[in-house]
Amino acid sequence: MLYEVRPIEMLSFLNRLLPATLISVWTGGAGMAQPNVDSSFSAHDFVFSLPNGEDLPLAEFRGRPILIVNTASECGFKAQLGDLQALQADYGERGLVILAVPSNDFGGQEPRSEEELTGYCQAQYGATYTITSETHVKGKEAHPFYKWATEQYGVTARPYWNFHKYLIGPDGQLATWFSTPTRPTSKDVRKAIEDQLNRMHEQGMSN
Repeated sequence: MLYEVRPIEMLSFLNRLLPATLISVWTGGAGMAQPNVDSSFSAHDFVFSLPNGEDLPLAEFRGRPILIVNTASECGFKAQLGDLQALQADYGERGLVILAVPSNDFGGQEPRSEEELTGYCQAQYGATYTITSETHVKGKEAHPFYKWATEQYGVTARPYWNFHKYLIGPDGQLATWFSTPTRPTSKDVRKAIEDQLNRMHEQGMSN
């Protein structure tokens, strides 16, 4: 099996967290709703934090596409941690930035400390992508980036479980999003990444 998703866990998740009208969105691929883009404000205005306490301004990656994924190391979809490393190997040198954002918001499935998690991802998946400090991605305590992303694309585009994916273009605007079951190595995700990398090179936006 590619994923160790327990049926009870999945049914419970769908019944408790998703309105019936959103189940098709959760099980689908990229978000198709028209974004409410305010070009005067972008992902580059937000700052995450690293496990060592240092700030990580997204403005450091201006001119490069960024894939932001909320992760959980005990989730049934945790194999996607390895998928992220596959993308890092394929696209990192071309300019893609991958940010894994650990969160314990869904099912309490990130029990590891920040220090333990970095070592775990490196040992189990060879992770060389950036892992932020543990972050809230839903509700009133959600990181400002996640609140902004919801404002841009609407409630159907917000994370409803671990491993929700946002792709940021080199200009800092949301390019698209992908729901939990869509693997980072899927054809659709790869095409979206390659499109943004092509934009980066065509516009001479890379550093």
